[in-house]
Amino acid sequence: MANGREVVADRLLDAQEVERTFELLRDAMGGDMANAKGPKGQPDAFRSCIACMLSAQSRDSNTAKATRALFRLAETPQAMLALDDATLIDAIRPAGLYNNKAKAIRKFCRQLIDDHDGHVPDTRQGLLSMHGIGRKCADIVLAFTFGGDAIAVDTHVGRVCERTGLALGSTEAKIAEALDERAPDWVKPEGHFWLIRFGKRVCTGRAPKCADCFLASLCRYPDKRLRRAGESAEA
Repeated sequence: MANGREVVADRLLDAQEVERTFELLRDAMGGDMANAKGPKGQPDAFRSCIACMLSAQSRDSNTAKATRALFRLAETPQAMLALDDATLIDAIRPAGLYNNKAKAIRKFCRQLIDDHDGHVPDTRQGLLSMHGIGRKCADIVLAFTFGGDAIAVDTHVGRVCERTGLALGSTEAKIAEALDERAPDWVKPEGHFWLIRFGKRVCTGRAPKCADCFLASLCRYPDKRLRRAGESAEA
């Protein structure tokens, strides 16, 4: 995100460049997406939402510990509300921020029961109306669980978008809004996978592999490192 700590693209890619960028990402970062599971591997929309809420500011390994412990105790909003505070907090403790997350989970479950008869909404607007569900979580659940066409923007996806010029924004939610408008429709079913793989394998946070990047000629990142470590300017 453009927050003064990360250098971003000097301009946005135009429509033709966006199309070509995604074609290259598809060819290099595509794969078997048919067996992709919901957030953190959860089998249904309710547990996907809870796992996504627990993942905030938490390592994947700690989120996994918290979700396993919680879902051993309760797998429905009714069962989760039946847990006392101490039991709920103890289960989700590995994910951190457990007091706030416990309150958010209770409010989410109560709203789900009162307003939706216990069923998770299957639209972005409906998901965003739920307590504790932001744009990233909504898009992740929409894409992974309901098969909707949405590119969820996390840290990796946001970094790639802002460096390359695919989309810019002051927050991940703003980047997601811009990307949704700029990405071609054919990209949206699997684009999240391509971008996150690219962000983890090539366009990494601290040492992006610009010299070996297949997007180097399109990328608008002004700090591209086009020489490999140890390679002189004359090489």
